[in-house]
Amino acid sequence: MISQAVSSLRVGQGNIRRFRQSGSWGLRFSGLTGSGFHVVLHGSGWLITAHAQPVALKPGDIVLVTSGADHGLSAAPRALTGLPQVILGLDPPDPGPADFEYLCGAYRMERGQAHPYLSGLPDPIVVSPDYSRHAQLRSVVSLLSQDEPPARTDAGVTWPALLDLMLIHALRQWLEDQPAGTWPAISDPAITAALRMIHDSPQAHWTVSRLSEGVGMSRAAFTRRFTALVGKPPIRYLMDWRLNCAAKQLRETDAPLAAIARQVGYSTEFAFAAAFRREYGLPPGRFRGTARSMDN
Repeated sequence: MISQAVSSLRVGQGNIRRFRQSGSWGLRFSGLTGSGFHVVLHGSGWLITAHAQPVALKPGDIVLVTSGADHGLSAAPRALTGLPQVILGLDPPDPGPADFEYLCGAYRMERGQAHPYLSGLPDPIVVSPDYSRHAQLRSVVSLLSQDEPPARTDAGVTWPALLDLMLIHALRQWLEDQPAGTWPAISDPAITAALRMIHDSPQAHWTVSRLSEGVGMSRAAFTRRFTALVGKPPIRYLMDWRLNCAAKQLRETDAPLAAIARQVGYSTEFAFAAAFRREYGLPPGRFRGTARSMDN
């Protein structure tokens, strides 16, 4: 389920950037719709949030931003509101040594929202990697920390792959470190099974009755529990998931619109296009063109 949750972010724009800071530095990261991370490469600093005490960061620490919470990084503990907003650009950081060096990676989602498995987590999360248990995480960090970023022509393939691996492996370690049964409330087995049914076969003719029967619950009890844990009714979630899958295919493939419509459960291309435009504010063809231009 972690892999499915992270894969759902692929509809967003993925990017990775290196920062080098010295002196009395501090930056605020706000307004993110999506998920991402920071990896501390060198030096010590502090994670700043609005409603919790600052958290000390050391080399190797990973800050997971599961569903876009406002936060900051700083040389010293201070108020989040006192930090200047980060300005992201394409220029590389100044070369040479710095007091604090870190990587930022994120999927920015122009529309939609984080997968319920991600939005059910604390945000942000600090993970101190245990490479003896998660050797793959060491490999991902090593690839990310190379001085040379992926070539512009390769970034559309390389960055999403590295973003996925970092989020998946860091989340897996964090989950292993949590007391049994604490992540997340949506781990309810019946609702997890229903989500898996929807995720594995979005094109199926799902109804509330079919889903509730599939997990052995009454229709009314299933609807109440699903809505309480996921944050929206089953059919609304199904519609959103279908369009999320469609947006991911539009970004990553050249499949015809009619084929994508069928694969995500729409009987006609017209019905698919109308639903997609209501959700994303653009017709599918224009969304594909806009996404491709941002990746190149």
